[in-house]
Amino acid sequence: MTRAAIFQNAASKAQAVARLESSLAPPAAAAVRRPLMAGNWKMNPKTLAEAETLAALVAAAAKADGGVAKSNADVLVCAPAAFLAPVGKILAGSGVSLGVQNIYHAKDGAFTGETSLTMAKSVGCTFALVGHSERRQLFGETDALVGLKTRAVLDAQMTAVVCVGESKEQYETGLVRDVCGAQLAGALENVTAVEIENGRVVIAYEPVWAIGTGLTATPAIAQSVHAFIRGWVREVFGDKSAERVVIQYGGSVKPDSVDELMRCPDVDGCLVGGASLQADAFAR
Repeated sequence: MTRAAIFQNAASKAQAVARLESSLAPPAAAAVRRPLMAGNWKMNPKTLAEAETLAALVAAAAKADGGVAKSNADVLVCAPAAFLAPVGKILAGSGVSLGVQNIYHAKDGAFTGETSLTMAKSVGCTFALVGHSERRQLFGETDALVGLKTRAVLDAQMTAVVCVGESKEQYETGLVRDVCGAQLAGALENVTAVEIENGRVVIAYEPVWAIGTGLTATPAIAQSVHAFIRGWVREVFGDKSAERVVIQYGGSVKPDSVDELMRCPDVDGCLVGGASLQADAFAR
């Protein structure tokens, strides 16, 4: 089957892909993946002064105990566009990477209110969130648009954090794999296996019903969906890509829930929302 045909039929092949879970690479494969803990500040905090204080606290925590390089995970902060430059200056040298929450796929032009990748890179961004559920739900971003943005991020030599996830209704009706498969197909249609293998794409599974609700998918639920995603990557891009791709969990992650989630063999980090606005909670 050609790669194009695989993408065309991705959403309808959920059952076949689910069977791949039983043949996933052994847990030892996780050794090639270094966890990534990312904080998504969303439209917070309220002022530049508050953002600078939060960034300073995050930077200080990242430098403690030998710094990020000697820790168990890499760290990323995705700040609002208005705060990127000053936050980037504060985080510089701390080992914490800077990410932009949203970009437009065009390099420049008459796109009022949008942020280009050139702009984001110029203030120190090396990551970009793509396809966050709030962008999809509130601003009507389609799978096709997410695909354009993902390709643009990679062309700009940055890393794309591609978000996928289902609504509560979709979860309750058993459409998790169908929804995530279709979203992955749209986002990664023009991505190469080599780019996946080289860590240019991070996948973040964020069940929409667990974002900002206080609900968290159980470790068993998270592991099941993450295993499906890794199996999907394996089928489309091959074993090496599946073993190397970092898959984060996002959805009301808290200090008291992170340990159980991180014990799951296919959970390679977290995309943290509200808890990332509290430096001590995020540091934990």
